[in-house]
Amino acid sequence: MTAAVRRIVVLGGGSAGWLSAALLAAEHGGLEAGRLQISLIESPDAPAIGVGEGTWPSMRETLQRIGLRELDLLRECDAAFKQGSRFDGWVNGQAADRYYHPFSLPQGHGDTDLAGAWLHAGTDQAFAECVSPQPHVCDASLGPKQVTTPEFGGAVNYGYHFDAVKLGVLLRQHATEKLGVRHVADAVTQVLTHENGDIAALRTRSHGDIAGDLFIDCSGLKALLIGQHYGIGLRSQRQVLFNDSALALQVPCADDRSALASTTIATAHAEGWTWDIALPSRRGVGLVYSSAHTSREAAEAALRQHIARSGGPAAAVADLPSPRHIPFTPGYRERFWHRNCVAVGLSSGFIEPLEASALALVELSAAMIRDELPASRADMDLVAKRFNEAFDYRWARIIDFLKLHYALNQRHDADYWREHRQADSMPERLGELLQLWRHRAPLRGDLFRVDEVFPAASYQYVLYGMGFKPQLPAPRAQRLVQAQTCFQQVASASKRLLGGLPRHRDLIRHIHAHGMP
Repeated sequence: MTAAVRRIVVLGGGSAGWLSAALLAAEHGGLEAGRLQISLIESPDAPAIGVGEGTWPSMRETLQRIGLRELDLLRECDAAFKQGSRFDGWVNGQAADRYYHPFSLPQGHGDTDLAGAWLHAGTDQAFAECVSPQPHVCDASLGPKQVTTPEFGGAVNYGYHFDAVKLGVLLRQHATEKLGVRHVADAVTQVLTHENGDIAALRTRSHGDIAGDLFIDCSGLKALLIGQHYGIGLRSQRQVLFNDSALALQVPCADDRSALASTTIATAHAEGWTWDIALPSRRGVGLVYSSAHTSREAAEAALRQHIARSGGPAAAVADLPSPRHIPFTPGYRERFWHRNCVAVGLSSGFIEPLEASALALVELSAAMIRDELPASRADMDLVAKRFNEAFDYRWARIIDFLKLHYALNQRHDADYWREHRQADSMPERLGELLQLWRHRAPLRGDLFRVDEVFPAASYQYVLYGMGFKPQLPAPRAQRLVQAQTCFQQVASASKRLLGGLPRHRDLIRHIHAHGMP
């Protein structure tokens, strides 16, 4: 029980496996004596799900930590910039029903009463557009930086859209060639254990036994170690968030000269909602739905209708292939770290693709393992306890935030939307916060971690985008002047950015042709 942790085995590739291996190897690996030995076992028979194609801005820091150039991501992964999410039809489904959740914080966030001043101004301008220039940049299909801006820098905050399969290939190449990760392309046939119940090794078909001190389960929805071997169950969230299925298609670009969106566009339908992610050469489009509320056939029909309405390919939409069907159980593990096994990615749980929280959780999980890596087996249970407490909290907050998008809807075209408003589907903590937020704006103190996946500003963007109208007192004169100054700064910044930033597609083309500073 006092043996040092020197060998880490990651089971599963894809974004979760290779990001975990790379983050650990960049900090603790290498060829020098005493460094960690990191092996990743990836079955050649396991197809990648390949639909997690959007990130949070945190991915910029992650890429820098592992030494991967932004230029390589953009060139090798059919990648583009993401500046946030746009929600169409989520409030009432009418033509003007649209709001943004941008990545940039509101101007003056935390320093003045933006919400109170916005409400009492009686303006028709949406909250996000009043407090941030980024929605205006997105509306104009502009990029987040100049062609002369160095890698990872930007005029506004941003993450990425990319081809998830290509990202896995790029991360594998970088981790094995630059960071010393051992890649074992093989299938696991047996889990070998010590007498105390710890995993001792994974037996492979062609490479024998791969021994380790810590095993990271990135085997996806199969959860081969944490779920199948250890039997750690899922905490179902079906009573809160109903979706349990998705249909996904890759759609060719209708015109490679057209505007390139830099937001994930989430469009609500009677059957559920679609995601629409624009890459330079194609779109990744899918529909998320609840099998208890609609059929697979109706969902597919709605998906094809969305593609046709939103500028489908020149060929008939009917000629597109059948979409991939991805069933899932909305929930997360009762424990994420058990004995010497920790689950990262889909093996730890999955709710739905709304707001791209899955990859953010991968980054946070791998970073915590990296930062709190136990020195020996004697320390591991303490680290596991801290990890489990942290991610119990994170998953609960993500569920609160995702539910917020549904709970405030005013749609009447389907039971799916009506039932999402019912009190018995509301998480207790979210219900309490909504009661408080009727009389004040969300505050940083409402959330307990400095590195929240969704900070108070994100709640404000969604609350007020969804038409939530709290009864806030008029700000005092000094606070009102401060807020109005912020609004004026946003208007000036919007004008400056609209005149100075390049078209998103032109920016990507320039980077492909000429590189980045």
